[in-house]
Amino acid sequence: MKRTILVGIYFVLGILTVHPLFAQSFKFAQVTDTHVGGSTGADDLRRTVADLNQQKDIDFVILSGDVTEFGSDVELALAKQILDSLKLPLYVVPGNHDSNWSESGANSFRKVFGAETFFFEHKGFQFIGTTSGPNMRMSPGQIPRENLVWMDSIFKANPDSQKPLIAINHYPLDSSLNNWYESIDRLKTRNVQLALCGHGHINKLYDWEGIPGVMTRSNLRAKDPIGGYNIVTLTTDSVFFQVRKPGQSTAKAWLKLAMKTVPANLSLGVKRPNYQVNSQSKAKLLWEYEDHGDIGAGISSDGKLLFTANTVGEVYALNVATGQRVWSFKTGGKVYSTPAVHKGVVVMGSSDHYIYGLDAKTGALKWKLETNKAVLGSPAVKDGKAFIGGSDGIFRCIQVKDGKVLWTFGQVKGYVSTLPSLADGKVIFGSWSNGFYALDQKTGALVWEWNNGHQNRMFSAAAVYPVIANNRVFIVAPDRYMTALDLKTGKMIWREKKDEYRVRESIGLSNDKKLVYAKTMDGELIAVPVDAETMNITWKAKTQLPYELAPTAIYSDKNTVFMPSDKGLLTAIDAKTEELKWQYKISNGMINPPLVLKNKIAVSTMDGKIVLLTY
Repeated sequence: MKRTILVGIYFVLGILTVHPLFAQSFKFAQVTDTHVGGSTGADDLRRTVADLNQQKDIDFVILSGDVTEFGSDVELALAKQILDSLKLPLYVVPGNHDSNWSESGANSFRKVFGAETFFFEHKGFQFIGTTSGPNMRMSPGQIPRENLVWMDSIFKANPDSQKPLIAINHYPLDSSLNNWYESIDRLKTRNVQLALCGHGHINKLYDWEGIPGVMTRSNLRAKDPIGGYNIVTLTTDSVFFQVRKPGQSTAKAWLKLAMKTVPANLSLGVKRPNYQVNSQSKAKLLWEYEDHGDIGAGISSDGKLLFTANTVGEVYALNVATGQRVWSFKTGGKVYSTPAVHKGVVVMGSSDHYIYGLDAKTGALKWKLETNKAVLGSPAVKDGKAFIGGSDGIFRCIQVKDGKVLWTFGQVKGYVSTLPSLADGKVIFGSWSNGFYALDQKTGALVWEWNNGHQNRMFSAAAVYPVIANNRVFIVAPDRYMTALDLKTGKMIWREKKDEYRVRESIGLSNDKKLVYAKTMDGELIAVPVDAETMNITWKAKTQLPYELAPTAIYSDKNTVFMPSDKGLLTAIDAKTEELKWQYKISNGMINPPLVLKNKIAVSTMDGKIVLLTY
């Protein structure tokens, strides 16, 4: 903390030098965290737009994320409608609220606003904006891999590295982004002067490995009568930040920074990811594959090929033995649906409003089925049928061989992003409006429905993969409750919240089907017997990860429990002794649902890494 304060003083009081490339002075507005869809978000944004239209000396507006509360199509349309009345040029990037719970898989943001990144020049300055995720998963923020590839292309197309650059991201460029260092390394190849963010809803000065970072206040009124935004003034040697209260006044500058070159090697002792654990791990790397996009899907296999998908919209197959890409099929939207394979057909959904059936050997299209909205759920396959949920309020049963719809259930509240569980002739899943359903596998008829009692949809049991054992359905959710429901009736058997074991969305079943594993927000792995009448924790791993939120399901084999993390660390725990067996760090991104093979495990991380480990 002391070091950060001193660096901040250094930036503010440092020797002012006029860079020969700096152009004339100008002003722009930074508006952030508007949260349209929240209680006052729309009204506060309307007031700000009306105020900006009265300003005579502001050149453009930057909106730095969390435009909406829940990333829904309705909220995005309303935000766009309000912003369409803005008379100034607008540059906008999404925030975690726009992407984490997005019913469109973060596709609607691109359609509504034209892009999720921006780059432009204005009066001698360059401005670059990137999105921050996390897309569709509760984890630290992450600048998508495809955004980093885009940054490389932008800098290559604009080779003058001496032009002053200002970077914008919704998140701070620190460990709250799991790949902050990849962005910083790229920015430091340029004459980066400043980085702007929102997210924290306050005005605050940071230092991000030598780059002056400025977080600005939310546009929301919060406890005040009206909200506010920042007016940013750039001169030949300084930058000033002032809070503007719409329709009232502009305060004196709360921050003044000197503009100067940032040393490329200045990191101030910031710790970056360390992979030393791998050199001592009992797990050994057989091969590694690096995607050019993010990966938000799990992995399936037919024994010879691995099947997965990325947020560039590609579904593809890798050779199990070598990790080489065998084929690729491009959809029209980001893919978060884990492909399922059955008798030579690979089935998955895409955010382009289609469900696809592909030839498992070649990737050729066999069939596709149009839906009304994005399909973010993963298919569960049984007896030649694929059971899959979408964002259009419809759950479908599809014949795998030809894509024929066998039945639909059209009463889903909210959208589905999970992998359903199949048991006792039922298909069981949750949705992002606190819905939780059991449908008849043959007819699609509703067998039972359960509700957790919350009004806030962010508490939904929608990301969890339901665990079925002992005629019970086990779930955990962001409300930190663990719940056991009767499989046949949906009646609650027990539901408990333990403050010392803050469960969230990550659970799994032991290989012998006697224990339900749950990961806590404090990095612990616990287990409850499937026949317990309360949340009776009888098993606890003798290891602990740092605080984390990854919703990834827990998998196991006869001897080992595999514990995922949101920092790319896979932990293997002895199923009998509860002792740590080994750890392996794949990347610094969240681990997706892994695929357990015989003495091997295939694992991907959200930042585009796939590995095959033997153990």
